[in-house]
Amino acid sequence: MTILDRTKIRPAILKIYDDGFKEIMKFILQFTELEENKQFNFLKIYKKVLDLNELFFKKKAGMVELHDKLTAEERNYVTRLLRYAIEHSAMQDLENDPIPKEIEIKPIMLGKTPAEWIIPSDPIKDHVILHFHGGGWILGSPLTCRKLNSVISNATNLRILSIDYRLAPEHPFPTPLEDCVNAYKWLLSNGFKNDHIIIAGESAGGNLTLATLLKLRDLGIGLPAGAICLSPATDFTFADDSYFKNAETDPSLADVGLFWWYVAYLAGEDPRNPYISPLFADLKELPPILIQVSSCEMLYSDATRFVEKAKKAGTNAILQAWDEMTHVFQGTRYELLPEAKDAIRKIADFTNQLFKT
Repeated sequence: MTILDRTKIRPAILKIYDDGFKEIMKFILQFTELEENKQFNFLKIYKKVLDLNELFFKKKAGMVELHDKLTAEERNYVTRLLRYAIEHSAMQDLENDPIPKEIEIKPIMLGKTPAEWIIPSDPIKDHVILHFHGGGWILGSPLTCRKLNSVISNATNLRILSIDYRLAPEHPFPTPLEDCVNAYKWLLSNGFKNDHIIIAGESAGGNLTLATLLKLRDLGIGLPAGAICLSPATDFTFADDSYFKNAETDPSLADVGLFWWYVAYLAGEDPRNPYISPLFADLKELPPILIQVSSCEMLYSDATRFVEKAKKAGTNAILQAWDEMTHVFQGTRYELLPEAKDAIRKIADFTNQLFKT
């Protein structure tokens, strides 16, 4: 059975979600028809994931135990399927609704890490947002968040460097974090001053944003001017019960089987490691952090508890929350909602204050 309770979702949000889900399902079916995938029974594997997901949300089994109930072959299949569907859906969306012509997209390599510049028509000179995409540490790319980044770039007049960090399960912790830290070092080595940089990310990318701040501080590397996190994951222990309760009102995360994604990223590491769960870190001496979240999503308390602890540590942490929104509601398909427009305006206000533009 599904965890989501559709009766509790605002109709406008439900329609956007359903339209997006139909698009993704089109590419999932396309994936299943590829010759190399015909040996797999998609419906059987999908039902298995849903059944295990239900056990997770009913707290009848832990995520490591449930992860192991999926075979390595099944996990690999689901990973490839999700990556294919999300990437192709993003390409289709960009074809249907292209990035404005005044926004330049420029591929680049940061050593061995692929990345892309998103450059507005009149960018603020020598200032940049370093962006880490979402996708639960197992999927996503600069392509899947290009639409969101173009909106933020246009609103802030800042160029954005979006990196294609390596993904689990092939590259679990700490590899994605290392790629993020190295991207920041690349900016410093290419003439950008640390106080002219903002680090940003959504969901898993928000987690990596906070972990990168902690790593830079602990390494004694000059910190950026600030950070922006959209619905960040901060606690791999699921200590707050609202994570489970809010699943009923989270169409983005409730039914995708996140229980094994976390385990794939952890790869046996302690979930209380502060570079994995920033909520358990010493949060002193960090730059200003803006966190935006929906009050009805699973990661709501991840955001609120982090901000509360950061403030107690003396960090300027700002929480901005909206009701009846979905996970990363600022992104593709949601950008026309008044709440999404409001969130983007507030992101621009934050960057303007940091850079005093």
